[in-house]
Amino acid sequence: MGRADEWNEVMSTSHAAHPDRLLPVDPGTRSIARRLLAHVEDLPVISPHGHLDPAMFVHDEPFSDPTSLLITPDHYVTRVLHSAGVDLADLGVGGSDADKQAAWRIFVRNWPLFAGTASGYWLEQEFEHVFGINPDRLADGGADTADEIWAELSEVLDRPDFRPRALAESFGLEVLATTDDPLDDLAHHKMLAEDPDFSPRVLPTFRPDAYTKMYNAGFGENVEKLIDVAGEGLTGYAGYLRALRNRRQYFIEHGATSADHGTHNADSRPLDDAEAQRILDKGRAGTATRAEALAFEANMTYRFAEMSQEDHLVMTLHPGVHRNHSASAFERFGADTGHDIPFSLDYTAGLQPLLSDFGENPDFHFVLFTMDETVFSRELAPLAGYYPSVYLGAPWWFIDEIDAMNRYRSATTGTAGFSRYSGFIDDTRAYCSIPARHNTSRRVDAAYLARLVGEHRLSEDRAADIIVDLIDSSPRRVFKL
Repeated sequence: MGRADEWNEVMSTSHAAHPDRLLPVDPGTRSIARRLLAHVEDLPVISPHGHLDPAMFVHDEPFSDPTSLLITPDHYVTRVLHSAGVDLADLGVGGSDADKQAAWRIFVRNWPLFAGTASGYWLEQEFEHVFGINPDRLADGGADTADEIWAELSEVLDRPDFRPRALAESFGLEVLATTDDPLDDLAHHKMLAEDPDFSPRVLPTFRPDAYTKMYNAGFGENVEKLIDVAGEGLTGYAGYLRALRNRRQYFIEHGATSADHGTHNADSRPLDDAEAQRILDKGRAGTATRAEALAFEANMTYRFAEMSQEDHLVMTLHPGVHRNHSASAFERFGADTGHDIPFSLDYTAGLQPLLSDFGENPDFHFVLFTMDETVFSRELAPLAGYYPSVYLGAPWWFIDEIDAMNRYRSATTGTAGFSRYSGFIDDTRAYCSIPARHNTSRRVDAAYLARLVGEHRLSEDRAADIIVDLIDSSPRRVFKL
């Protein structure tokens, strides 16, 4: 087959299937990127942070319908539709009783809204490479087209090779970390770890936010239960700290390698025990001020770093999000339904107490995420470029899209190099987006490194070593896998 025939064959398929998607336009640099991508495109998926339910792999039941799989749980998708005036209730968000096929028609009708967005790119990749459906068909937008694709997807979902376990194998999933409440019994994780017929490692992650955010409803009841279950008879702040330590150890015994913290800001100023006890008492009674609540959360950021010195759990931190920004949406649909909004914050001053005491410890792995691009080169890269404990979390949430990934590399590499990178983090609730997200990261890194090779800043052999490290070795090393 000649080059013209090869090109015509590529152009006859969807653009989502193009072998050079995301690679450089310049032919010489693109050739380098192709060779670099070949080193990593088929490596296993290492996913050290996400939000899937481990029960799906235990029960291994068919996915119910396309809407429940691809739309309702993915707030990247639902927020785009909501911005165009779609009621979240019509998409089944927050347990709403929505007509699934009608929600699918809404999605297809509004498909043009996703052009240029990260979620649009991932969805195109899912349709093309996971479901075998040309995403260009969605451009029609009509109800007949929506119903045709619905029927095709429903057929796929009924196939035995599309159960959660079979997909894990086809996705090349080697490690998947979930995000779990400290009082979870982790029974599903135990069952998977003991199952000889399931090879991926599904690891729990200790996520204590419900027990540290006294400005959220239910804090008092949560803390009371925590102390009763794991405080070993101690009470108050001492019992609270003992219970958290005990539950961390329980998670470690069940395979956990990291603890995840979604704090409001990056403050880490510790409190003395008497002041912490005073604020904890007010928090449990529901009378703490916002300032007291944030001071207690900052204290706990420091204390969790202190605990990591003892039990060696990797500590990840992702502050800077105004959670549940829409009071009306929160009232109707609850948390984590697409209306969390980023804000700017100060990492350098906020983390100074924590890093002064623990940052020089190379055995303490502290992974910093952000949704504020302005701190890439000003704060995060310099912190990771000095402290042996600090690693740069991958571009995350609102900045885990193609152009932002490139800006991240350009802003951080000159100061921190490549070795301070966490590895890619998909942070997803949408199972079928995992291969698309990881493939996106691999292509973006291949393109970035190819440019450095083309500019004679790296040899191609060195770039090949680096991309393998970024994709495979970094997450294993940083998350102690």
